[in-house]
Amino acid sequence: MKYNAPLFRILIVLAFLLPGSVHSQTAQTKMNQFVSGLMAKMTVQEKIGQLNLVVGGEATTGSVVSTGVEEKIKQGKVGGIFSVSSPQRIRSIQELAVQQSRLKIPIIFGMDVIHGYRTIFPIPLGLAASWDMQRIEQSARIAAQEATADGLNWTFSPMVDISRDPRWGRISEGSGEDPFLGSAIAAAMVKGYQGKDLAADNTLLACVKHFALYGAAEAGRDYHSVDMSRIKMFNDYLPPYKAAIDAGVGTVMSSFNDVDGIPASANKWLLTDLLRKQWGFKGMVVSDYTSINEMIDHGLGDLKQVSALAVKAGLDMDMVGEGFLTTLEASLKEGKITMTDIDRACRMVLEAKYKLGLFEDPFRYCNEQRAASEIFSATHRKVARETAARSFVLLKNQGVLPLAKKGSIALVGPLADAKENMVGTWSVSADVSKATSLLAGLKEVAGSGVNVRYAKGANVTEDSALEARTSVFGKPWQRDSRHPDTLIAEAVRLALQSDVVVAAMGELAEFTGEASSRTDLNLPNSQKKLLDALMATGKPVVMVLFTGRPLTIVEEDKKLPAILNVWFGGSEAGYAISDVLFGDVNPSGKLPVTFPRNVGQIPIYYSYKNTGRPLVGDEFQKFRSNYLDVSNTPLYPFGYGLSYTKFDYSPVALSKSSLKGAEKLIARVTVTNSGKFAGEEVVQLYIRDIVASNTRPLKELKGFKKILLQPGESKEISFEITNDLLKFYDHNLRYDWEPGEFTVFIGANSRDTQSANFRWSR
Repeated sequence: MKYNAPLFRILIVLAFLLPGSVHSQTAQTKMNQFVSGLMAKMTVQEKIGQLNLVVGGEATTGSVVSTGVEEKIKQGKVGGIFSVSSPQRIRSIQELAVQQSRLKIPIIFGMDVIHGYRTIFPIPLGLAASWDMQRIEQSARIAAQEATADGLNWTFSPMVDISRDPRWGRISEGSGEDPFLGSAIAAAMVKGYQGKDLAADNTLLACVKHFALYGAAEAGRDYHSVDMSRIKMFNDYLPPYKAAIDAGVGTVMSSFNDVDGIPASANKWLLTDLLRKQWGFKGMVVSDYTSINEMIDHGLGDLKQVSALAVKAGLDMDMVGEGFLTTLEASLKEGKITMTDIDRACRMVLEAKYKLGLFEDPFRYCNEQRAASEIFSATHRKVARETAARSFVLLKNQGVLPLAKKGSIALVGPLADAKENMVGTWSVSADVSKATSLLAGLKEVAGSGVNVRYAKGANVTEDSALEARTSVFGKPWQRDSRHPDTLIAEAVRLALQSDVVVAAMGELAEFTGEASSRTDLNLPNSQKKLLDALMATGKPVVMVLFTGRPLTIVEEDKKLPAILNVWFGGSEAGYAISDVLFGDVNPSGKLPVTFPRNVGQIPIYYSYKNTGRPLVGDEFQKFRSNYLDVSNTPLYPFGYGLSYTKFDYSPVALSKSSLKGAEKLIARVTVTNSGKFAGEEVVQLYIRDIVASNTRPLKELKGFKKILLQPGESKEISFEITNDLLKFYDHNLRYDWEPGEFTVFIGANSRDTQSANFRWSR
């Protein structure tokens, strides 16, 4: 029988590319056969050993990993190690597993690669402010390339927890308050890490976390309880996790908190009924750091009891706690768990290793040439600089910015010469000595025509004990021991001799992140006093705000002519900030989270629901839903961010005002750059379901496009709206849309929009 050779080649290519193709089915069958064959040879102890994830580290005795782990590896009692890197060290550890253990099963190596590996990008909240999915995906791709070049193959990222409480320190690690934006970012990060082939030597197994609801911890206090309705879960908090699953994320991490009164790490409804049965997840679930052991304090029993509960619920790998390793065999003999439970968990771990290609080549990530050439390269640093500049949010500007590259600049403030803080929290692999401070970046970008002089002006806070508590990740911080008045006087003298003042203010990097919850979100008094003294000089003052969360800066917004929020911009932050200050880059970031006026407004977010007594307008009204002492409105709304140019929006034009069934609606708006600078604008689409069977938010983000316009240029921007965008979970958790009246809003942020109404029937 003859065949058509070109057609045959096309069919083969399609078999490799199409979802559900012969190739994918064959690959799945091969993996199943391999894993089943391996498991048939394994003892119960070896299967349980695969469920054990431990911390690596060099011991002073000369062993390649921390005390006790080396012998466990030889005995087949370690499935994975994290926080160890370099091709040489990982090769040494992997050799123990594949040469000295009975079944020669390779180890998986992970690390917290959160917003870059050695080349550090902006903190995740900052990346989210770029509203640029291509750049966000590229940041994850570069992180994966560098991490795998250093021997790693698993990252505990992306963190996709929705948070509407900036008291919670880990808001810095996520994408903000909105499920639509958060879902888009979750998918982009997964694609960036995992690429198109997990078995390639430059792709990284991703782990979406923290499943679930961790960002809604009560009172914004880390690790605290979470309690919410199912309808809020499904509409507001679960979508980004689902988006990561749909994007093919390989692993999921359980959260510390409880969900419906059951800790996530032992929550069968969460880990099995929802994650696996409803959403179809087929990968590995790992606990967070000792979260299984911590269920003892939750009140669920001793270590043996909580370990059995976890594996029964659908958790596969125990991070650090070793409850699985030390108790599951006894629980099996007592009938508390079954062999099926252990087999399921073991299979998930082995399949992850198979997908990474570790059984084919355990040393595929141990390439010393890659480590020498692909980490912290000039190309990667350039991308990090560009990405950081586009994440910054211009909060206020009364004509002070951009700065001219001439004259003299007084750079003052406790964060002006603090390169160790530029990389932000959860940058465990960063070499802070290679980060660029604002002082260094400003001098280099300004060039020889600008006289940049520096004075510290104040310590970050007057509370030295608070400052000391922020150094848990080894970022050194030196307090200036001089009297506060002396520091301020020095800065004022410098300001009086300069044309403009740039004040580097805000938080230390570790004021945010894990276990960094705060109740006071004002600038510390030490910085307020410095700002007041600088303003009194009559010189224009630009505040460069370093922060990992929304701060309450009402006073600063009233007093200062310009505020640029730069988050923590990463390795190249000093250069990127300077690029924006001088106008080499026009700021285009938009807030992914609402800025409150004070802590008493929290939680505050744009997609709130009306009450039966809504406030009409901004003025106080008795017996309406408002405060006696402050407006309902935020200081800066979700989606907000200024530019050096001005964008004008036309009224919204709809393709039709009445639709039926599966028809599509096109919403159009013309955006014009009426200013003098080329600039990027994030055009945002929101929808309101006016009448529904459930109370619905006043606005929900349903689309966005980032566009570049030259001065005087106009572009018509169109959004396609299908009834899929109208779907929501009702009180029965039925996901569908309901016919009725709707409003579409298009604008520069969640507050400043143009609108039009339409009706959609079945």
